[in-house]
Amino acid sequence: MNSYSLDYIDDLYVQYLRDPSNVSESWRQYFEQFLVAPPRTTTRIRQPVGGGGSADPISGSLSPSGNHRHGSSGDESTDQALWMSRVQDRVNQLVREYRVRGHLVAQLDPLDMFHPDTPELSPQLYGLSDQDLTRPLDSSALENVTGSTLNVILTKLQNTYCRSIGAQFMHIDNRNIRDWLQRRMETSQNRLELSHQVQRRIYARLADASIFEEFVRRKFVGAKTFSLEGAETLIPLLDLALEKAGQHQVKEVVMGMAHRGRLNVMANILKKRAMNIFWSFDDPSPELSRGGGDVRYHLGYSSDWITAAGATIHISLCFNPSHLEFVNTVAMGRCRCKQDHRHDETRQEAMTFLIHGDAAFAGEGVVQETLNLSELEGYRTGGTLHIVINNQVGFTTEPKQGRSSTYATDVAKMLQIPIFHVNGEDPEAVAQVVSVAMDFRKEFHRDAVIDLYAYRRWGHNEGDEPRFTQPLMYAKIDRRASVREQYLHRLLELGKITAEEAEEIQKERTEKLENEFEASKNEPFFPDTQSLAANWADYFGGPEPHEVTDTTYDIKQLSQLLDSVTRLPDGFAANKKLKRPLALRREMAEGTRPLDWASAEAAAFATLLVQGHSIRMTGQDCQRGTFSQRHAVLHNTKTGETYTPLAHLREDQASIELYNSPLSEAGVLGFEYGYSLDRPNGLVAWEAQFGDFWNCAQVIVDQFIASAEDKWSRLSGLVMLLPHGFEGQGPEHCSARMERFLAMSAEDNIQVVQPTTPAQYFHCLRRQVIRKWRKPLVMLTPKSLLRHPLVVSSLEELAEGQFQKILADDQVDLKDCQRLLMCSGKIYYDLFERRRDREIDDVGIIRIEQLYPLRYEEIAREIDGLPKGAEIFWVQDEPTNMGAWSYIKLKYGDQLAANYKLSLVSRDESASPSTGSMAAHKMEQAELLEASFADLKGR
Repeated sequence: MNSYSLDYIDDLYVQYLRDPSNVSESWRQYFEQFLVAPPRTTTRIRQPVGGGGSADPISGSLSPSGNHRHGSSGDESTDQALWMSRVQDRVNQLVREYRVRGHLVAQLDPLDMFHPDTPELSPQLYGLSDQDLTRPLDSSALENVTGSTLNVILTKLQNTYCRSIGAQFMHIDNRNIRDWLQRRMETSQNRLELSHQVQRRIYARLADASIFEEFVRRKFVGAKTFSLEGAETLIPLLDLALEKAGQHQVKEVVMGMAHRGRLNVMANILKKRAMNIFWSFDDPSPELSRGGGDVRYHLGYSSDWITAAGATIHISLCFNPSHLEFVNTVAMGRCRCKQDHRHDETRQEAMTFLIHGDAAFAGEGVVQETLNLSELEGYRTGGTLHIVINNQVGFTTEPKQGRSSTYATDVAKMLQIPIFHVNGEDPEAVAQVVSVAMDFRKEFHRDAVIDLYAYRRWGHNEGDEPRFTQPLMYAKIDRRASVREQYLHRLLELGKITAEEAEEIQKERTEKLENEFEASKNEPFFPDTQSLAANWADYFGGPEPHEVTDTTYDIKQLSQLLDSVTRLPDGFAANKKLKRPLALRREMAEGTRPLDWASAEAAAFATLLVQGHSIRMTGQDCQRGTFSQRHAVLHNTKTGETYTPLAHLREDQASIELYNSPLSEAGVLGFEYGYSLDRPNGLVAWEAQFGDFWNCAQVIVDQFIASAEDKWSRLSGLVMLLPHGFEGQGPEHCSARMERFLAMSAEDNIQVVQPTTPAQYFHCLRRQVIRKWRKPLVMLTPKSLLRHPLVVSSLEELAEGQFQKILADDQVDLKDCQRLLMCSGKIYYDLFERRRDREIDDVGIIRIEQLYPLRYEEIAREIDGLPKGAEIFWVQDEPTNMGAWSYIKLKYGDQLAANYKLSLVSRDESASPSTGSMAAHKMEQAELLEASFADLKGR
C-alpha cells in the first residue's frame, strides 16, 4: 500500500459504513480497530433523535451528550494525536484538490453566468465536520500553506485559487516547477501588494484604453474598429508585461494578435500617432492604395518602449490577416531570428507576446502546432507569453457550440506550462498573474498562458447586433459599468486616488485625442508606412531587375569545398551505405564525374556559407532528404552522435542550421516565413516532404508569402522547395500544384522556378541570396531526376555559368524545325529521349525554367528563328486544368498565336492530379509522347 491507494481505501471505507459485510473480514477488523465510527447496517443515513448527537466518522469527537463514542480514549491530548494521525492524508487530499480544481470555483467571469458544481472541494466529502475545521492542526506537512486550524488553511487556499485567479498547473509532471508555482502563489495568496504609483499607472492605462475606444466610436459612427471595450484590461496587462520584460533584460518583443483591440494596442502600447489612425478611417487618398494595402485593423507597427526604469524594448507588432491564429508562428519565427542575430543562445533577450481570441485558440489547429514548436530545438524561443482575450463567445457562437473542453485554453495543457485564468475586471489580479507568468518564463524558459476573462461590449464589430443570438449575456453587459469605472471606485474607496486626479487623467487623454483628430483634418496626409529595418536597407522589392546576377565561383575553391563535405572526423562510424555516395561525390569534386542534384545543392550551400551567408533549412526529414539524396546530417552508428560536414568548412564561415520539422506544414512554414522577415542576407528554406504538402499551409502562402509586399510592403526571401513530378506513384504526391502559385503570381510578387539541371539549381540558390532583389522563391524540385543519368552538370557549369530562365535547344537548329515543344520540368527528359530514339531532327524542345516572373520578350528571344506558321506545343505532365497551361495561354497565348499555331499536349482534365495505377500512368505517358511528335510532315 502507498499514497496512491488512498482512493481505494476510501471506497472500501464507504462500503464498510454502508454495511460491514460489503468488505472482507480483514478490512472489517482494520476499520473497527483504527476508525472510530460505528458501521451502519443499512445504506440509509440516520438522523439523530431526541437530544442526542453524532460524531463525525473521522474526528472521534465527543457527542453532545458527553458520552465517549467508539474509539475515543477519553484523553483530549490523546484524541487530538489520534485525530491528526487519521486525518492527515485526507487533509492533504483536500489541499491537493484545491490546487487541482480550485480554478473551477474561482470568480473568473465578470458576467457571473456560470456556476459549476465542485463537490470535490467540500470538506464533508473527506469526512471532515464543522468541528474538525476549527481543531488545532499541525500544518508542517503542507508545503507553503500554514495555519493553526484547517479552517485557516482552507481560507488561504480559497484566497489563492478561488478568488479572481484560477490557476491550472497540477498537470505539470516536473515537481520542481509545480513546487515553484505553489510557493509563488500560496505564500502571497495570489495577490500583489501594489504601490500607489502602480495602482495609479494601472488606472491610467485603463483610461487610455477606454477613452480611446469611446472617442473613436463617437467620431467615426458605425465604422469597424473591433473595439476592445469589455476587455480594456489588456492594455494595463501589456504595460505590466513589458515592464517586467525590461526587468528581465529583454531587448525586443515580437507581438502577434488578431483584429480585436488592435487599434487600441497600436495607439496605447506602440504609441502610433492617433492622427495616423484617424486618417485610416477617412481614407483621404484612395489612389495610393489602388489594388493594394490592407484594412487598418490588420496592419503592423513597430516602436520603442521605454520602461519606468529607463530600459528600451523594441516592439514589433506583426501584420496579420483575418486568419486569426496563423500569425502565431510567424511571430515566433521573427523572434527566433532576432535572437540568432543577437547570438542570444539563452533565448532571453527577445520574446514573443501572442494575443489570442478564446474561440480561435480552442478552434484553430495551428494553435496546437504553435504550442508543439515551443520546446523543439529548431524552434525554441525561450518562452512565449500567450494572452487569450476571452470574450466568452466567438462572433455568435457560444462556448458550448465551439469547443468540447472546459476552457478555451485546454489545448495548452499539452505543454508543461501553467495556465492562469483571471477575471478581467480585477486589474490587480491581472497584475499578479502577469508577474507570475513572466517570472515563470524567465525561470524555466517556457511558455505561459493568461486567460483574460472579459466580454465584448459591442458585439463582433460595431455594426453587429449581438442581442440576436446572446440576449441574456447582453442584458448583463448593458447594465455593467466599465472596468475603468469599477477600478476607479475601488481606488477612491481606498484613498489611493482622488476624484480630481481621475478627472485630470481623463481630461488629458481626451484633449490629446481631440488635438490628433483636428490634425488629421488639417495636416496634409502622408502614408504611415514605416521603412524597412536597418538590416533591410540594402534590399529592395518591386519589379525583377534586368541585370544578370554573377553567381560564378572559383573552380578550384569550389572543388575544395565539395571535397570538404565528404570528409568525416577520425573515428566517425558512418553508415556503410554512405561509403559509395561519398566516394562518388569526391570524384565529382575532382571533376572526373559530373555532379548530380544533391551534390550541386551541397556546393551551393558551401559557397554561400564561406561567403558569409547563413543558412537555415527545415522540413520533414530534410536532414537526410525524403529521397535519401541529401545526407547533410550524418549519424554515428556506434554513438548516435551527429555530424554536419557543411558546418565544418572553415572557421570563419557563416552558420548553418538544418532541422527535421515536426509533422506540421502550416505552423512550420509560418515560422520560416517569419524567420525570413528578419534575415534578408541569408538563405531561409522550407522543404516539403512532397510538393503537395504545402496545401496544408495554404493560408501561409496566400495571406503572407504571396501578398505581404502588396498589402504591407514587407519583403521576404523565403525559399520553398517542393518535390514535383509525375512518377506513377499515385495522385497524392506527384504535384506541387504549380497552377495555384501561377494563379496568384502578379506584380512580380513571387518567383516560380522549376530547374531541370544541377547547375541551374546551384545558380538559382546562389542568385536568391546574392542579388539584392528579395522575393519568395517557389522551387519545384525533382524526385526521379535526383538520380537520372541525364540530369548531371559539369563542375565548370557550376563554376562559370549562370541561371537561365529558359534553356534553349542545343541539339537542333530552330530555323529547320516545323514544331517546337515548350515544357517545364521532368517531361523534358521524356521528350528528349523520345526524339533521340526516333532520330527526329526537325522538332525543337525548350525548357521554361522560371515560369514567373517571365516577360514575353524573353520567350521571343529564345524562339527567334522558328519559321512563322510553325507549330508550338505546350507539353505538360499535368492534366489540362492543372500545371502551367492556363497561365501560359492567358499570359502569352495571344502573342504566340500571332505567328505560330499554339496547341496543348497534356493529360485530360481531372479532379485529381494523376492515376493511382502504374500501368495507367505508363499508358498515359506514352500517349503524351506520341501526341508530341504525331503528324509531322514528311513522316
